[in-house]
Order: sequence, then C-alpha cells, then structure tokens
Amino acid sequence: MTRNLLFVFFALLCLNLSAQETQDTSYWKKGGMASLSFSQTSLSNWSGGGDNAISTNVQLNLFANYTKAKNAWDNTLKLEYGLLKQGDEGTRKSIDKIDFVTKYGHQASKKWYYTALLDFKSQFAKGYNYAKSETESDVKVSNFMAPAYLLLSLGMDYKPNDIFSAYLSPVTGKTTIVNDTELSDAGAFGVDPGDKVRYEFGALTKLTLKKSIAKNVDLKSTLDLFTAYSDTFGNIDVNWDLMINMKVNEFLTASINTTLVYDDDVQYVNKDGVNKGVKVQFKEILGIGLSYKF
Repeated sequence: MTRNLLFVFFALLCLNLSAQETQDTSYWKKGGMASLSFSQTSLSNWSGGGDNAISTNVQLNLFANYTKAKNAWDNTLKLEYGLLKQGDEGTRKSIDKIDFVTKYGHQASKKWYYTALLDFKSQFAKGYNYAKSETESDVKVSNFMAPAYLLLSLGMDYKPNDIFSAYLSPVTGKTTIVNDTELSDAGAFGVDPGDKVRYEFGALTKLTLKKSIAKNVDLKSTLDLFTAYSDTFGNIDVNWDLMINMKVNEFLTASINTTLVYDDDVQYVNKDGVNKGVKVQFKEILGIGLSYKF
C-alpha cells in the first residue's frame, strides 16, 4: 500500500511538471543526469590469489526548479542502485538509495526566503548483514520503507547566489518508518519494539553547495543536521552527501560519491546479537562509466 502511494505521489508530480510544458515554461529550469558504471575482474591461475568480480551501478538525478517574481520552488530526485557479484558468493546489492526533496520559498528579502520543505529518503530492496561462514545465516537489516525518513519543516532559506543555500528550521517534524514486521518487532532504527513509526519534533539545518571546481569537474554537497526537542536535545543526526563528477567527454564520466551518516537512534548489532552501540556510517563509491546529461 505504501509503495503504491509513493508511486501515485511521484506520478502526480511528473504530471504536474508535464502540464507546465503546455504553459509558459520560461520560469522553469529542468534537467538531470543518468549514468551507468560497470567493472569486471577476471582471474585465471593467478598466483597472487583473488576472486572474479562483476559490479554495476545505475544512477538517475533529476531536478525541476521554478522561479517567478518572489516565488521559488526547487525539486530534486536521486535514485541509485548497484549490484555486486564476487567469486562464488551470490549477487548482493552494493548501493541503494531513494532521495526526494521539494522546497518552496517566498522571498522575504534579497537573500532570505520563507520556506517549507519536504524531504523523503528510503531504499528499493532488502539489505543483509551477510554470513561469513557456512555455519552462520544472513541477517536482514533493512528493506523497502524500512527504514524511510520523512521530514516536514518550516523555516528560512538563505540563498545569496545559485551556488550555496542554508536552510534553517526551528519547526521540523521527523517521521521514521520501519514498514517491516521483523525489523520493527526488533526495535530497529529507533522505533519502539512492535511499532512501525516513530515521530520526533526538532530543529533542522540543511546546507547545500553546488559548484564547478575546475573545467568539467562539478561538486555537489548536501549536509543535513537534525536534533530533537527531547531529553536527547543536542544529539545531532548527521547525513552528509558529497559527489564529484568529472566529465571525460560527452558520454564518459568518472565520479566519487561519499555518504556519512550518524544517528544515535541506530544501534549497530553484530551477527552474535551483541549491541556495539552507535557507529559512524560511511560509504564511498568510485565509478567510471557512461553518462548522459540533459
């Protein structure tokens, strides 16, 4: 049901943007980039050892921004999915991301906007903590909409130029969704055992930087900082995405993509069920492949 609602939401958004095509589109800036990267390692009688490996990653980044008079409406959608096959192991996912942000602002002064923001994050498929021996079993640690994070907030957006923006919100609702009974019963991602939703109210800061740092080299950084108005006030949830795209020619690109996450509601539990506490999560992807920018 939730999956269908999300599909309807994105479909309505696309229809709304398409409807604008029949009207005056001079106020819209639209575009995006689709990329496919692939790598293979093949070994035969290799004295140094190692495993054959195949991996592929697909990315789709879209944006549609509207500016007219004192109104500004920015929309971004990032979708990523990757698979890895190494040696005799089964195919595993290596990257999985759904990230949608829509932000509407009404100009208050030259550089400040009264702003409302919706931010949604989740993933497409199940994730596992894979067994390291035949005596162990794979442990499911995530799923579609488990977790999912929905932020709704009101605040002020500082936009001195097209490169940088700083969104400050003292009024933010954060909803954590764990729509998987097995995970919610275990109290994963900070929900109470048996509950599938957790609500928090707090303050949000979102910093965005998008800049060309050299010829054919683009950098984009998004940093989200959230703290709840509760007995844990001052404990900051961090989500920092950094992407550097390097254009080799019209279709060939290289990219570096990193994500750093810290959330004191997410406890790391090893395969033996021992709680190791809160950990800093970090992901880095270096890719070379085909891309198309539009």
